[in-house]
Amino acid sequence: MGRIGLALARILRGFGCRLVAYDPFPMAAFKEFGEYVPLDALLAQSDVVSLHCPLTEGTRHIIDADALGKMRPGALLVNTSRGGLVDTRALITALKAGQLGGVALDVYEGEGGLFYQDHSGEVIQDDELMRLMTFPNVLMCGHQAFFTEEALTEIAECTLRNLADFAAHEHCKNSLVHEGKLLARRDSVPVRI
Repeated sequence: MGRIGLALARILRGFGCRLVAYDPFPMAAFKEFGEYVPLDALLAQSDVVSLHCPLTEGTRHIIDADALGKMRPGALLVNTSRGGLVDTRALITALKAGQLGGVALDVYEGEGGLFYQDHSGEVIQDDELMRLMTFPNVLMCGHQAFFTEEALTEIAECTLRNLADFAAHEHCKNSLVHEGKLLARRDSVPVRI
C-alpha cells in the first residue's frame, strides 16, 4: 500500500468499493479509505486483488498456488507491479481449474527478452506466456500501464531532481549507490548539466 496503492484506493472509493489492504508496513493515510487485514483474509474476501508492491525476496511469488487457492472463486487478479510477484505456473493451473474469474497482467514473470520488442514475425518460445494468451479471461499488455501523462511527467521530474542533486553534490534520496562511493566517483569524473 504505497503511493500507487493509495492512488488506486482514492479512485475505487469513488466507485463505492469496500477496500481492504495488506502491507507489512501499514500507511496511516490508508485508514481513511479502508482497513488493513492479514493477507489470507484479504484473499478470501476480495472480489478484485490488485498488486502494488516491489519485487523482493519476501514478495516473490506472493501469489502462488496456496494464495490462489485462498482467493474467492471467480475473483479477479490484477498485477501492474512486477511479474515475479505471481507464480505463472500456479496462475495457469488456477485459470484452467476455473478458480479465477479473470486476470489482468501488465507485467509477466518471464518478460525479460519479450516486452518492448517486436516479435510479430517470430515464434515465441515462452510456453507459459503463450498459454496465458489463450485464455479468454486473461488481459495482457507489455508493461505499459505506466505510460500515462502523469506517470511520464513524474519520471521526467524525478530524473531531473536526481541529476540536480548529483550535480550539486547533494544527497540524492533515490540513489542506488552508497554515497561514499558516489562522492569518490564524482571527484574524478566531471559532470555537466
